[in-house]
Amino acid sequence: MFDAHQIQQAFLASLHNHQRDDIPYPHWSLTGCLPAEVADALTSLPFKPAEIEDTKGRRETNNDTRIHFGEQNRTRHPVMEAIAEALQDRATIDALKALTGAPIDGTSLRVEYCQDTGNFWLEPHTDIGVKKFTMLIYLNREPEAVDWGTDIYSDKNTYFGRAPAGFNTGLIFVPGNDTWHGFRVRPLTGVRKTIIVNYVSPEWRNRQELCFPEQPVGDASAATTYTPLSHSAGSYDEY
Repeated sequence: MFDAHQIQQAFLASLHNHQRDDIPYPHWSLTGCLPAEVADALTSLPFKPAEIEDTKGRRETNNDTRIHFGEQNRTRHPVMEAIAEALQDRATIDALKALTGAPIDGTSLRVEYCQDTGNFWLEPHTDIGVKKFTMLIYLNREPEAVDWGTDIYSDKNTYFGRAPAGFNTGLIFVPGNDTWHGFRVRPLTGVRKTIIVNYVSPEWRNRQELCFPEQPVGDASAATTYTPLSHSAGSYDEY
């Protein structure tokens, strides 16, 4: 039903047509990340949004109800399987390394399907050290959803701007001590749907979240050593 090679080709084309910004830190904006029918299929997955009164500014507040492209979900949902295969492929890894310089050889693919509602918010933070690459793909067609992008900060207390969040657009950054981002409270009139793509180092503990826990990407011999970011720098012990 879904062709991993077709998905890969669309994604590689979106990388080729990227827009790069270096302030306040290097990040890349994408359009047409996935074939439109694939992005639509993601929005139609049969998962109900979790009922959460308050995230307390962190996704891990709701760890028990989070949805990942793990083995069971990939088996049940062909669109998840095809996307995982496309993002696992060596040509995709090589293209991401060439574009961003992310140290993802020897890492594992982790994809999360997010459905945010109500008063969802995330405080400014940097991703934990085991995350070597971060990408968000936005999946809403509602006109108001263009304002549902990730908020970017110059530092923990200084708001910089907001990533555009049109349907099937994306945001990439390579996690570091300066990659502050979050999500300010704003009206969510529907369900804000995204996928979050990470490549994580071998120390990732929750192996069931990984797409292919026994298959590192790229050159497995080049796996990086995990050096955790300090919690004072805003990192979370999410895993």
